[in-house]
Amino acid sequence: QVQLVESGGGLVQAGGSLRLSCAASGSIFSIGDMGWYRQAPGTQREFVARITSAGNPNYADSVKGRFTISRDNAKNTVVLQMNSLKPEDTAVYYCHAYVRSMHYWGKGTLVTVSS
Repeated sequence: QVQLVESGGGLVQAGGSLRLSCAASGSIFSIGDMGWYRQAPGTQREFVARITSAGNPNYADSVKGRFTISRDNAKNTVVLQMNSLKPEDTAVYYCHAYVRSMHYWGKGTLVTVSS
């Protein structure tokens, strides 16, 4: 089993920044891709960013140039730095990890961007 715990959500004004962190624990040898998804009220969960174990990132078009994903393989953590936040970025953000052909999710952290 793998546990993912997110932190760093909160309320911020439009144009501001937030930093989300996710720590993995449990049977975590050989973690593959790690990433972030989000779900706004009344919508489906959507992809935000992911990063491979080799450190190669991939972003949704809606966040390119504003969000940066990074990971520390030694600490089994992944970080999402979010800059120039917009009200449409408001959502619950979920950490995701792909470990030995299984998908794991955190419980989510709420990000609210006020206009």
